[in-house]
Amino acid sequence: MAFTLKGVAYITGAGSGIGQYAAYSLARQGVRAFTLLDRNPVTETVKELKKNYQDVSIKEIALDVVNEDAVNDSIAQTVKEFGRIDFAFNNAGIGGMLKTTNEIPLDDFQRVIDVNLKGVWLCQRAQIRQMLKQEKLSDSPRSYRGSIVNTASMYGLISPSINVPSTAYSTSKHAVIGLTRADATVFAPKGIKINALCPGYIATPLVMSTMDKGSVMENERIKVPLQRLGTMEEMGDLVAFLHSDASSYMIGAALTADGGFTVQ
Repeated sequence: MAFTLKGVAYITGAGSGIGQYAAYSLARQGVRAFTLLDRNPVTETVKELKKNYQDVSIKEIALDVVNEDAVNDSIAQTVKEFGRIDFAFNNAGIGGMLKTTNEIPLDDFQRVIDVNLKGVWLCQRAQIRQMLKQEKLSDSPRSYRGSIVNTASMYGLISPSINVPSTAYSTSKHAVIGLTRADATVFAPKGIKINALCPGYIATPLVMSTMDKGSVMENERIKVPLQRLGTMEEMGDLVAFLHSDASSYMIGAALTADGGFTVQ
């Protein structure tokens, strides 16, 4: 089905990668109010949105998602600017060291857990608190007070490949799926939809910088049944789908998009 999105989007990690392309996909579907958040500048994302949509309104916020006060303030700023939050995409995350448990330093493990799990939890908590205060945009049974999508990973569903010992990353993404499911069941009856996206190997700038022939990532790509990496646009489109009425009966889902990697 075709769908149109009307409302306010709040996107962390919006300066590049999947967060950036989620903004583009949401705009294509009709969203015209954005709060774009990142520790790094969101200049390129803003430039592209304004080039293609003259009526777009954008609030830019520099955000470290592990800072509770900053997260809460970013929600307050968004509501002050736009009145509500309809589509939240908690996407900010880091990979951490490719180390096994016996090798990884505690500070690196803790940093990955803080950003990838605590950061998502802090954002989701603040978003839920706001969404509980606002009404649905329509009387349709397929409508919600708000929709939240969290970026997990295929490595939140399976263990990492032996060539990719991303212990901390996998641990954090398993936990994000658990958080998504736990809150989804509690808040669905209250009119809040929460789901997770589980990407496989995606052609983000970071991944592409490691794709020299014979590299770890090239060897991993060969294992993908589709024989290619996923694109950032494909992931952005799935974020738009999860926020739309087309996914109105999906609650606590961990939507996998990995070219078939996890079904082999």
